[in-house]
Amino acid sequence: MNKESWYGIFPALVTPFKADDTIDFELFGKNLQAQIEAGVTGAIVAGSLGEASTLTRAEKVELVKYAKTVVPEGMPVVLCIAEQATAEAVSIAKEAESIGADGLMVLPPMRYKADDRETVAYFRTIAQSTALPLMIYNNPVDYKIEVTLEMFEELAEEANIHAIKESTRDVSNVTRLFNRFGDRFRIFCGVDTLIMEEVMLGADGVVGGLVDAFPKETVAIFNLVKAGMYKEALAIYRWYLPLLELDIHPKLVQNIKLAAAKMNIGSEYVRAPRLVLDGAERERVIAIIDKAIETQPTLPDYLNLTADSYLA
Repeated sequence: MNKESWYGIFPALVTPFKADDTIDFELFGKNLQAQIEAGVTGAIVAGSLGEASTLTRAEKVELVKYAKTVVPEGMPVVLCIAEQATAEAVSIAKEAESIGADGLMVLPPMRYKADDRETVAYFRTIAQSTALPLMIYNNPVDYKIEVTLEMFEELAEEANIHAIKESTRDVSNVTRLFNRFGDRFRIFCGVDTLIMEEVMLGADGVVGGLVDAFPKETVAIFNLVKAGMYKEALAIYRWYLPLLELDIHPKLVQNIKLAAAKMNIGSEYVRAPRLVLDGAERERVIAIIDKAIETQPTLPDYLNLTADSYLA
């Protein structure tokens, strides 16, 4: 996977479960196939949205292996690493490489608020342990550790750190990154509610959540913006925003799994300690999803759009 492969929509795939708490690989494949048909360009497995904290290491390996049997040749499958210990992160990185993963999305140390020096050392050690390319996940809102521009200056020394998942929720940080680093890193929007704004600012891709339920609309916004068709993209984005707001919530997993289930490409089952939504909370989320389904926009022909084809 070269740096140019970090482009477009990379869904952070949910992990479907059966009633007996085992992974529903058939449904996982059905959802992934829907993503592929919509035009996504990569896939991320066992991320936070994929309930990584409740998955065993063996299950993460099986998810990567299964995804590789579904995606077309050349589409990257990226494994998320979110570990407490550097040694375990390194071990998983090496195993991911051995089983055919194409890249890694790496969160900062879990359950310990590392300082800048410790965080850089953590990322650097993982990068040096594998030939796989890395995406650094920068989400200080949820994980309480910010990777600053100065830290990225140090991390830029590692040639296989290719990309940044920009989730600071400050859209101007996209411009700061480009101003400081030019094209050294591929920049991905990591916050669903900001996908249009950050792609307009030059983001190379999106790591999305609601794409698990509405892949065509997510891909359409990205491709239309890249083609300069802002009016068409905005119409979809305005319809989409109430759904996208389900991602920036502590129960984003339950919300998005419910949306995927309503679209017949997922199930509501989650792993404890999570519980499926119920009562008024579930009714509120269903109302948002149902309204969106009832008013789903007719999409323009967005597959394989390029800026050249519409701006020539």
